[in-house]
Amino acid sequence: MSESKLEIVVDDPTAPEDDSPVVTSVRIVDVAVSILLLALAVGLGYDNWRTGIGWDSTGPQPGYFPFYLSVILAGASLYGLVTAYLSRQEVAETFVTRAQLRRVMAVFVPTLLFCLVTQFLGLYVASFVLIAGFMRFVGKIALWKSLLTAFLFTALMFVTFDIAFDVIMPKGPLEAAFGY
Repeated sequence: MSESKLEIVVDDPTAPEDDSPVVTSVRIVDVAVSILLLALAVGLGYDNWRTGIGWDSTGPQPGYFPFYLSVILAGASLYGLVTAYLSRQEVAETFVTRAQLRRVMAVFVPTLLFCLVTQFLGLYVASFVLIAGFMRFVGKIALWKSLLTAFLFTALMFVTFDIAFDVIMPKGPLEAAFGY
């Protein structure tokens, strides 16, 4: 076969800028995650120690295996902390820039709101709003296409879960108004 020197370059017009300021470094994130996991391990270890980590006449007590898993998690967290503090390279490594964080938050915040709204309006209304909103504001898709797609997907979800499989899903006032 012939070897071609042709290279295809695709530019993403929505890609974050290269000169965006740094929000945090890899080292700070490593330390923060290790501390959070260590705190989780200590909490789980204490709780399982209270329920019993020994052996009784029937075998291991309820907290035996989870306690030792929390000890392993604590050890891994301490290892992560030590390696993060000893690493000189991670200090200069960028974890996320402001432009990248803005893109992540454009997905994270609506998804978090979706979880909260589901508690009050139900899964189907919240899904409709989330899908239509993402398509319209993130995808820049026409309003009528966004609304139609969100409606069809939500209706298909309702028919599949509530009618066909009779699965109990979180419902809100709209479903109650229709008798579901």
